[in-house]
Amino acid sequence: MRILVGILGLLLMFATLWETFESIILPRRVTRRFRLTRLFYRVTWSLWSTVNRWLPSKKLRESHLSYYGPLSLLLLFAAWAFALVVAFAMLQWAAGSSLNVSAGPATFRTDLYLSGTTFFTLGLGDVTPRTTMARVITVAEGGMGFGYLAIVISYLPTMYGAFSQRELNISLLDGRAGSPPTAGELLRRHSRVGGSDVLSRYLQDWEIWCAQIMESHLSYPVLCYFRSQHDNQSWLAAFTAVLDVSALMIAYGSSEAKWQAQLTFAISRHAVADLCEVLRVRPLPPSADRLPPIHLAEVRALLTEMGTCKCTEAGDLKLSELRSMYEAQLNALSRRLLMPLPSWGVGEKFVESRKKTAWDRITSESTGSRTPDGGEAGHF
Repeated sequence: MRILVGILGLLLMFATLWETFESIILPRRVTRRFRLTRLFYRVTWSLWSTVNRWLPSKKLRESHLSYYGPLSLLLLFAAWAFALVVAFAMLQWAAGSSLNVSAGPATFRTDLYLSGTTFFTLGLGDVTPRTTMARVITVAEGGMGFGYLAIVISYLPTMYGAFSQRELNISLLDGRAGSPPTAGELLRRHSRVGGSDVLSRYLQDWEIWCAQIMESHLSYPVLCYFRSQHDNQSWLAAFTAVLDVSALMIAYGSSEAKWQAQLTFAISRHAVADLCEVLRVRPLPPSADRLPPIHLAEVRALLTEMGTCKCTEAGDLKLSELRSMYEAQLNALSRRLLMPLPSWGVGEKFVESRKKTAWDRITSESTGSRTPDGGEAGHF
């Protein structure tokens, strides 16, 4: 029995250390089907999202979801530490629980206590190893505990640095595409100055941003669960707006704008597909058309306003084909992460709501225009 427990303890220790290595240190995607870390997130997210459905208000639900990312990371670190403590306690018990105890014989509870104090380098001294094997196990655990805590803590700034860089670009998108960001609003605001030339340069910046997101979120999938600062913003909504605009420029654009849109579309779709794979979600077609025919005419009008796009029936077919390449994957991520996808930013309801944003107040003041009710545009 002691030999069997010792083997199980070694297996638990190596499995935990390997999971830690793959999740924190290894800078690439892990394709193995079964992983303890993936099981941890599947179970905890299922419980967290189930509780979230019972909360009464949308704001409270969004606030509740924002806690999951950081809290799950801390719980994962605690689970790894607990598994290592138990593994070393099993090794001590397999070695005969050869410990110096002031009162009574040593039991597995004593082994667990010594393992905990050793792993967290407390060094209380009330329980000490008696034999050579017990001392070797204790020294090994002390060194491993110190190194484990140092590695885990040192990698936290790396993950939060990637999160901060992601949110910086999402915040900058607010002025160009609104909150939540939409393709229609991005086209509407760029049609005023520069047209497709300015939009092409902006898509080039987003090509780099999408590559950065793919690199960081494939290395640290937990970042997918981190919510943005504002309830109406998310990294998934930003991806959706960029893919929508890129699809429009490919379908209807020409020359340099079309070429840059193809590059941005390629890296964005690649990132979305890889994130679906790492989170183990299957593409799921949307239940409702995000761009019904009644709104397609307004999108084409926005493109015509930019002056360099030609709207044809062939472009309509191309747009439909491009949408089929990414919308099902975005919808699957939306369902999994509980992050709603934005609309295309067209329709009467959207236009009325966007007039209340800071962008329109600023642009209205600069042109001397008035608000819909006849008064002066408000100050920012």
